[in-house]
This record gives sequence, structure tokens and C-alpha cells, in this order.
Amino acid sequence: MEKTINTLKLLGIIRRKEVEEAIRKIPREEFLPEEYKKFAYVDTPIPIGYGQTTSAIHMVAMLCENAELKKGDFVLEIGTGSGYMASIYQYITKSEVITIEVIKDLAKFAKKNLRKLNLDHFIHVINADATYSLPFRKSFDVIIVTACSKQIPLEYINHLEKEGRLIIPIGLYEFEQELILVRKKEGKISSTKICDCAFVPLKGTNKVYENEN
Repeated sequence: MEKTINTLKLLGIIRRKEVEEAIRKIPREEFLPEEYKKFAYVDTPIPIGYGQTTSAIHMVAMLCENAELKKGDFVLEIGTGSGYMASIYQYITKSEVITIEVIKDLAKFAKKNLRKLNLDHFIHVINADATYSLPFRKSFDVIIVTACSKQIPLEYINHLEKEGRLIIPIGLYEFEQELILVRKKEGKISSTKICDCAFVPLKGTNKVYENEN
């Protein structure tokens, strides 16, 4: 772990103490299938079953840094995976996190992992399809999407608070994607490219957001 964290600090990917501390404190191995636990601190995406992966450590740090996560932020994650990333967000914000996972068995896996660490009271896993509509009347300070869409869903922007931030991978193919930061500020919407990236496709029944491979 030390080698990975020191490298990410030298590269300027980890910039804040709270992000570094979250990565140190949340045990990534607890969110991986047994056969992959030994690779927990290798900085690479790791399979978690059902054709999905948990993101590389550098990407987790980039999401937290670019979303400017801070204490008190109310976060929505779309794409729970194993629950690891939601745990990082919760550690930084010290607030409740809501996370949506479309694959039922993967949502169960995430809940099991969170329960082991007594985080299930703070992180709420919802098994739902987030490509049609978000089942909330509330807004969020930060929305982080951990699967690629071919366009930015307007509904996600509409669920942001006045000074909200949305991070989402956009692209048509698995390895031709851009990680985009969308900001709401003073009633205006702006978007900025963070970097190129490679995420699994956003799954759901609304095909307008689906990648075309």
C-alpha cells in the first residue's frame, strides 16, 4: 500500500490528506472476491464478478479529488460494485452515502461487505436501474457515476444541488472514453474533461445511455 500511495502522491493524483487517509483506512481487500484479495493494493481494476470491476486505486483518488469531496457532502454513487468506493466517499464526507447498483447479486455482495465493516448504517445500497429515473426527491452535492454512458443524463444534472458536481465517464467504446466533471454554479452548467479513461458500460433498460461495442 505504501508504495502505491507514495507513487500517487508524487504524481499529484492524491493531493489532500483526507483522500490519502481514506485510502489507508478503508481495507480494499474486504471488498474483493477471495481469489483477488492478494492483489488489493495493486493499482489496477480488479474483477468483482458479474462482468464488473472495482476501479484502480488511482481512479478512486482522482474521483474524490476532482469531485472535491469534503465533510458534509451528500453523495450519490451510480454503480455500487463491491461497495469499496462508496466506503471511501463516506470516510471523507462523514455523511450518509446513497449508492445504486443494477445487478441484484452484486448489490447483495456490496451490502455484505459493508455490513462486515459496520458501514451499512451510513451507506445505503439500492438495487435499481438508474438509466431511467432516479428514485429520489432530494438533491445531492456530488454524483459520481462509475460506468460509462454515451451522453450526460440530464436527470443527473437536475438532481444536483446549486453548487453540485457530477463526475461521469462519457464515450461510445470501452477504451475511448473521457472522464467529465460537470459543475452547477450560479444557475449555470459547465463541463470539463479530467482525463481519458476506461470504465465498464452503464447498464440498464434505457438504451439511450448504452455503449455501442
